[in-house]
Amino acid sequence: MYVITDDCISCGSCLDECAAAAISEGDGKYVIDADACSECGACSEVCATEAIIEK
Repeated sequence: MYVITDDCISCGSCLDECAAAAISEGDGKYVIDADACSECGACSEVCATEAIIEK
């Protein structure tokens, strides 16, 4: 399961990488819908602040 930490700067680079459309804007940072996430890790690879981690 991937989660987005408070290090997220809401740059949006992860949105285009998510083939499952599991990432959306949350309150002050992006969030991942765990039920929709395919756990491919593509979002984590493009995150500029390394805010997307596998938990």
